[in-house]
Amino acid sequence: MRKLRWLRAPGIFKLLFPDFVWRYSTNQKKVYLTFDDGPIPDSTLWTLDLLKKKNVKASFFCVGDNVRKYPDLYRRIIEEGHAVGNHTFNHLKGWGQNTQKYIENVVMASEYVDSKLFRPPYGQIKKSQAKHLLSEYKIIMWDVLSGDYRKDIGPEECLNAVLKKVRPGSIILFHNNLRSEKNMRYAVPRLIDNLLAEGYSFECCH
Repeated sequence: MRKLRWLRAPGIFKLLFPDFVWRYSTNQKKVYLTFDDGPIPDSTLWTLDLLKKKNVKASFFCVGDNVRKYPDLYRRIIEEGHAVGNHTFNHLKGWGQNTQKYIENVVMASEYVDSKLFRPPYGQIKKSQAKHLLSEYKIIMWDVLSGDYRKDIGPEECLNAVLKKVRPGSIILFHNNLRSEKNMRYAVPRLIDNLLAEGYSFECCH
């Protein structure tokens, strides 16, 4: 049986970037459900309908260009009491961009995403980029990565692996994109039901 090492961010990254939020410090049963890459039709709409039905809150790290294309979805996220964060304008990998270009892309996204929260796409960011952004943003990473985008795991395996790793204060990462759709749609409602049954509440990132 293969080990799902992808579930938690490697400790070396936490040491390199201690100013990032990897998990919220609490002994209370609170978790922070997050969705990257939206808003997009179908996936984000389905997610919002589910959250409304379950009466839980989440945080959406939005790609600026998607907000430009689908402003009504973005407005609905806000109106329904969820948090939003900047996820660059074009979903850029920080490691492949010079600092100036990367920061300019974040600034471009900020014209559409009104938030002082930021999450780097793919979790990739250089120290020089982080230094600039930390003067303006709180950088939110994650404690539990669902791996919903992976084609080598199935929906049930995705759910069970996340459930095993969740703890008080966990920031749980799912995606609103086509590649993640199958695993995300299976895992998220069952994750919510399981955690609510265990006495957890769902909070917005801050």
